[in-house]
Amino acid sequence: MACPICNKESVPEYRPFCSKGCSDVDLHRWLTGSYAIDEKGEISHNTDVHDENIVLDED
Repeated sequence: MACPICNKESVPEYRPFCSKGCSDVDLHRWLTGSYAIDEKGEISHNTDVHDENIVLDED
């Protein structure tokens, strides 16, 4: 399974992510409203300019 953030192979410890860094990016997107669930239950992704400043761990 590929990491939904960077497309690297996921690892069991952080599944579906490849690292804590990618897990944190996903959490950041939820907490800042970059991801939202509409009234139909579908997830939308709004581009967050702050994502560019997040440094992923190079594990």
